[in-house]
This record gives sequence, structure tokens and C-alpha cells, in this order.
Amino acid sequence: MGETNAAMGQRLRELRLRRGLQQSEVARRLKISPAYLSLIEKGKRVVQLPLLFQALEVYGIAVEDFMESLGERHVDDGLARLLDDPLLRSLNLSEEDLASISAEPRMVATIAALFNLYKNTRSQLDHVVASIAQREQQRDEGSVRFDYDPYDEVTDFLERNDNWFGSLEERAQQFRRDCAFGRRVTSEDLERGLLDQVGVRVRRTAERADSSVIRSWNAKERILTISADLFEQRAKFQLAHTVALALFDEENLHEPILEGISAQHAETRTLTKIHLANYFAGALLLPYPEFYREVTSTRHDVDLLAQLFESSFETVAHRMCNLSDPKRRGVPMHFLRVDVAGNISKRYSGDGIRFPHRGGSCPKMAVHLAFLTPNVITKQYSAFPDGSTYFCFAKVVSEPQQGSLVKGTTYSIGLGTHADNAMHFAYADDMPFADPKKMAVPVGTTCRFCERTDCNMRSAPSYKFAFRVDEYTKKDNFFSPLLRADEDAEAARAARRKPTT
Repeated sequence: MGETNAAMGQRLRELRLRRGLQQSEVARRLKISPAYLSLIEKGKRVVQLPLLFQALEVYGIAVEDFMESLGERHVDDGLARLLDDPLLRSLNLSEEDLASISAEPRMVATIAALFNLYKNTRSQLDHVVASIAQREQQRDEGSVRFDYDPYDEVTDFLERNDNWFGSLEERAQQFRRDCAFGRRVTSEDLERGLLDQVGVRVRRTAERADSSVIRSWNAKERILTISADLFEQRAKFQLAHTVALALFDEENLHEPILEGISAQHAETRTLTKIHLANYFAGALLLPYPEFYREVTSTRHDVDLLAQLFESSFETVAHRMCNLSDPKRRGVPMHFLRVDVAGNISKRYSGDGIRFPHRGGSCPKMAVHLAFLTPNVITKQYSAFPDGSTYFCFAKVVSEPQQGSLVKGTTYSIGLGTHADNAMHFAYADDMPFADPKKMAVPVGTTCRFCERTDCNMRSAPSYKFAFRVDEYTKKDNFFSPLLRADEDAEAARAARRKPTT
């Protein structure tokens, strides 16, 4: 029985690796823990028949074929572990090659040792880069530092806290009660609250000319200067942000939160304080109880929510990612803001989706495709190489300046959640996830680290494959790696074209 369990477990593991699936993704589909799946694959747990049938359905193999394959020759387990890394998939090794190598224990040990050496070298290189960055920072605080990005620290801090700060929510609610605000707050309401509650007078300047400053607060004189040509929605947010800054200075609301930051960059704490002020502004304009109730009843209809609360699409999208109150928790979501050139200026992952820390993201994601149809919501299911799938939607928002979009700003605001939660979104009503393979758009994190072998939109080769150039063979994208499967397919086509005698 033990040998049978081991053979079945090993075969299930080979099927998972062959399909490029992670243990966590398969475990989620089977509704078991990754640890339990690992024990099954190691032959340490008996595979119950209902669970076996579910697993074979995930891997797309018939029960009869699976049982017949149990007696076949398999790749050595130590070598099979290397299949988890996409580099091996680009080295033109067929199953026959791997089976032959498995028959030579010394060769298997040598390949495994070389591969581990490669991974250790890559890890050491990462440490060297981090060390250089730290040395540059210590040497000259005033210079541009190597690999400098305090924004990553802020984003990581927010994700560790689920983008939820209960103390700010409570204080924002108290401020609303003190000012007797209704659901819809106007800029005049906020100006009155600033003066009555924190003693700040508002002065509006004339239309901007040479300066791009839209808000300036003189804390000593308690005067806020704000640009008069701001749209109402944006003006409200800047006024609410100033309320937060005034309360932070008077009551130190932010200090207990900032104690949880272990920052490597001097700017990180200030940037986090700015974000917390933005968080407070969102809580002030979109109070949690009412907002959560409307989000649930409208099924995350961002445009409708923006109308109900007289707010902007982006502010509502931001606030949706704050719904992490343990008592009234919203659907985990991600947020992304990009410009026409594909640059990411804001990102947040509350649902596990992976975003690049710098550079552009995958051009096949909805947030980029939205620029093709800026007047409508762009919707799609996005499937990553690890098998995780998300329902994503995006909208282009613009704010002209002096009647010109070129002088103003244009962004695409992307939102989404795991595909299993799509049922909670009104935007998915006309896109039931009936056929994942046909409906999901294959995407990646970023080209340099993407595991896709046949993407027709690559802008650079992936570090995860051996880059090989063949003047006689070209894929539809020059940067897609050439694999043995490509050569075998071409040979088969050539054989079919060959005339028979």
C-alpha cells in the first residue's frame, strides 16, 4: 500500500509540474491545504478516491490513463523538482532526455548541484545589489541612490496592514459628527469644518499660471491656500486631506501607526504620513458604514457610487481597497493607476495579485487595454502563469487643464479581485466564468520575469529562459524563447507537407 501511495503521489506531482501549476493553486482548487497536498505528493497520505477524481479533472487526464501510467518509467524526483523553474523548460530537454538522465544518478546529482549553484549565485547578486544601495545611501544622503524606491516601502507597509487603520476611521467619524455632515459633503462644508474644528482659514488663489502647486498650508498662521480652478471633487479631497494634517499635528494620530514602520529610506515615514492623510480624507468623504453598505448593495458599481457620494471614480476605487474592517470586511481587491505610457504611479495588492515594483506591467492587462476604449469600462479575466486568475476592470479618467487634455492628466484606473469573487461585481454580470481556458487572457507580471513562452506582446526577453537566437526559426514575437516543443511542432508540420510516394 505504501508503494502504491508513493507511486500515485509522485505521478500526481509530475502531472502538476508538467502543467506548470503551483501547489498553492492546486490546493485551492481541491479545497485542501498546500501542506496536505505536499504530503500526498510525497506518498505520506492516502489519496481518497473523491479527491483523486477532482485532481485528475484539474490536470485533464482520465482515470484509466492515470492508472495505466503508474507503472511507467518516471523522471528522478530530484531532477523533477527542477521543473518548477521555467529556466529548465527553455533548455530543449524532452521527456526522453529527462528519463535517460534519470538513469544516471551521478549526472542527476551534477545537474542539481549546478542548478542550485546558479540559484545561489542569483541570490548573492540580489544581496550585492542591496548592499550597494545601502552603501550609497550612507555615503551621500543628498545624492540619487542606487535602486532607490521608498514608495515600495510604503506599499509593502500598507499591504502588511491590509490597508486598514481603525483609529483613523474612528476619528474621521467623530469629525463628521462634530460637523453634522450628511452623506454628501461639499467643499463649503469642509471649509466650515476646518475653521470651526481646527481653526484653519481657507484662501483660494486665482487660476494657476506658472506654478503647479494646488495646495499649501501655513501651519503657523493656520491658513490653507488652495487653487481656485480645481474641480469640486478634487478640491474636496484636498480640503479633507488638510483636516487630517491639522489633526495629525494636534493629536499625533499618525505616530502610533508609524511606529510599525522599519524604514530604510528617510523619506518613507513622510510618504507614509501623506498616505495616512489621504486615507483619513477618504474616510471623511466616504464614511465606512454608509460606504460599505452601498458598495454591497450596488455590487461594486464604481460609477454609481461616485454619483451617490458626489466623489471621483479614483477616490471611490481607492476607498474600496480600505474595506478591511474585521466586522464588515469587503471583498479583497487590487488597485492600479497607469498613464498612457504604461508607467505605474499607484498600486496596491489586497488579493494576492503580483505587480512589478518598478517599470511597466503586462500590456495585456485590462488597465492598459482601457486606453483603446476610453469611454467604456474594459473588463476581462486575467490568468497568470501560476494558474491564479483575476477578474479585472478599468476605466480611463481625464482632467483637462485650460481646456486641453495634453496639458492636463489622463490615467487608467484598474481594479479587480480573484475570479472566484467576480460574482460580487456588477461588471461581471455579462461575463460568467463559464470556460476559463477560453475566457481568461494570459498575462504576466512584467516581460523581464514572465514565464509565458508564446506571448505576442513581449517587449524584452525573460530572465527566466535561456535566450537563444535561430536565424532559421522565428516566432510571432522575436523575444519569445525557442523551445524543443517549437522545433518538434515545426518538424511535424514539415512532415505533413512532404509529398507521399
